[in-house]
Amino acid sequence: MERIRFFLERINHVRFVRYLLFLFLGLFLFAALYVQVKPRQYELRLFDIATETIRSPITIEDKETTEKLKKEAANKVADVYTLKKEYAENRVDLISSLFTTIVEIQDEAKGKNKEQAEMVDKLKERLPQEWFSYLSESEWEKLLQADPEDINTAKEAAVTSVHSIMAERITKSELEKARAKVQDELKYIILPPSLEKIVIKLTKQAIIPNVIYDRAATEEKRRQAMDEVKPVKILQGQIIVEEGQFITNEIYRQLQLVGLLENERSFQPLIGLFLFVLLLLSPVVYYFGREKTNMNLFVYATIFTIMILVMELLRLIPESDAFSSGYLVPVAFGTMLVRIFIGERMAIITSILFAVCGSLMFNEEFGTNGTMQVSLAVYLVTSGLAGSFFLHKQLRKAKIWQAGVFVAFINVVVMLALNLLKNGHYSLAETGMFLLMAVASGIFSAILTIGLLPVLEASFGILSSMKLIELSNPNHPLLRKILTEAPGTYHHSIMVANLAEAACEAIGANGLLARVACYYHDIGKTKRPRYFIENQIGSNPHDHLSPQLSKNIILAHVSDGVAILKKHRMPKEIIDIAEQHHGTTLLKYFYHKALEQMDYVPEEEFRYPGPKPQTKEAAIVSIADSVEAVVRSLSNPSQEKIEKIVRGIIAERLQDNQLNECDITLKELETVATSLCETLNGVFHSRIEYPEIRKEKVRHA
Repeated sequence: MERIRFFLERINHVRFVRYLLFLFLGLFLFAALYVQVKPRQYELRLFDIATETIRSPITIEDKETTEKLKKEAANKVADVYTLKKEYAENRVDLISSLFTTIVEIQDEAKGKNKEQAEMVDKLKERLPQEWFSYLSESEWEKLLQADPEDINTAKEAAVTSVHSIMAERITKSELEKARAKVQDELKYIILPPSLEKIVIKLTKQAIIPNVIYDRAATEEKRRQAMDEVKPVKILQGQIIVEEGQFITNEIYRQLQLVGLLENERSFQPLIGLFLFVLLLLSPVVYYFGREKTNMNLFVYATIFTIMILVMELLRLIPESDAFSSGYLVPVAFGTMLVRIFIGERMAIITSILFAVCGSLMFNEEFGTNGTMQVSLAVYLVTSGLAGSFFLHKQLRKAKIWQAGVFVAFINVVVMLALNLLKNGHYSLAETGMFLLMAVASGIFSAILTIGLLPVLEASFGILSSMKLIELSNPNHPLLRKILTEAPGTYHHSIMVANLAEAACEAIGANGLLARVACYYHDIGKTKRPRYFIENQIGSNPHDHLSPQLSKNIILAHVSDGVAILKKHRMPKEIIDIAEQHHGTTLLKYFYHKALEQMDYVPEEEFRYPGPKPQTKEAAIVSIADSVEAVVRSLSNPSQEKIEKIVRGIIAERLQDNQLNECDITLKELETVATSLCETLNGVFHSRIEYPEIRKEKVRHA
């Protein structure tokens, strides 16, 4: 243990070591969570037989299948045809102009005895050539020979028929069916039979398809059909292949897609975990990056590592539907240790970190579906916070057991609440198992905290608040030694402790450390208690000693005290304050007494060996020690006298350069002076002088 503390003290202020600790925490956490993040992979080949049922580890879109379904949907969309109403008008005009032209040619031929062939030629000149393929030469001649009234009747019937039939959609495939309707439309007209047949032929030819292929509309409709196809997804937990099934091409492709084949290497989980760990440890880096020393970071890294290792060990316990080892995690012990050694704020942050890590590590599905158990996270963070909050005010080791019971109670309440929220239907045995795990978590937290607390204190040489409270117990052997062997010194130490604690707390220093250090700072006086004025009754032994011998006895109480404290393995901080509480101040009384006997006396011989106070706490204890001794010597101290003494002693310490080696400021010294005056005025306040009671009044009392 001594070697560990020596090593830590050597590298305590090295910034490079701090970065190494941050790196260690990051790598350790990355390694601990990687097992859960790393996707499970199988060594499978096409047409192998699956030895187990394999489920999809993630939810992912099967783009190939989705694209295939989209193409099928597009192919099912029929071509879009658009009805052209103008086609009907055009064909009506065309059939109408045909009969009009015939009537015109008939009119022109009247009285001119033109040949029928000549009239047909003239008709060919005026009509589109395609019409002449519909009728024979003789039929055209019959048409030209027809009575004009019959032509007009035929014209009206043909126009009506064409308009009626082409008002409906006619595709190429429906053309013959549409033309067949012409005969039905014209069967009621009164025409010579020969002329009727010719009109029917012409009218049929006037009927044409009136819808055309609309490419843009077709493509839009196909696009809509493709958009309506929902993406095909392989869902997390979905069975891809069952045990004993052949690995077909499709199954192999799906296994490849979800990354379950060993020949597939995905770095996405590693990148995601790296970013997650970076985010998770950022509060730790921010908190400890501002500290001047690395000791707290060493302690935190140790606690964090132990906590993660405990989680890893518990994760090895087989789980069942009624048992989850995650609820056994004694997360409160980590937060309680952080609360004791570092502080409440870091304990709160740590409880969140442990909850997140635990919810990931104990989620068996995290490596497959990327989720974490929210209920377990809530349970762990509540458990951790409960342990930290219970120790908020009473940092005594005896309270750790109570903290464990409190954590167990909170765990039970949270467990019941979560089970009720999930509307789970658990049997009495399952409910009892869950509650038993909740209670065990709290009890284990207390056991681990009590067991690791002294180990960490001894390993890192840390003086925790709980340790200080233990050392302040009046039943401590050294305090009993002072009380029984030097009661005056004991009373003096108590008074100095009150002064120093209040002054330290006023400037934000460690008041508890100052108080406990004051209890032990004069332990060296127990070696020769009668040579110190607070323990003297009657004569003063120094009256019969030389100033040099008296000086040696007085100065020796510092080194004697340090030796006693080291012998009893007291914390280094308390030993340092005991060694520094007089600094290198001058023992004025015996120095001036020696000057009365000799012409020259080296001042250095009558100074304490030091060292000077190195911390604010040591400086305040030094000032409070002198102030209490001087004020106690006054017969009737007033507020003015007390303030004059306090400020005089502080000024003397500054002039003597006793405070040069600690980081206390003049502003803080002003605050210390005010606090000391307030405390002393409360102790040495003026009292009512009671009149003397006459004896005769108390004779029968």
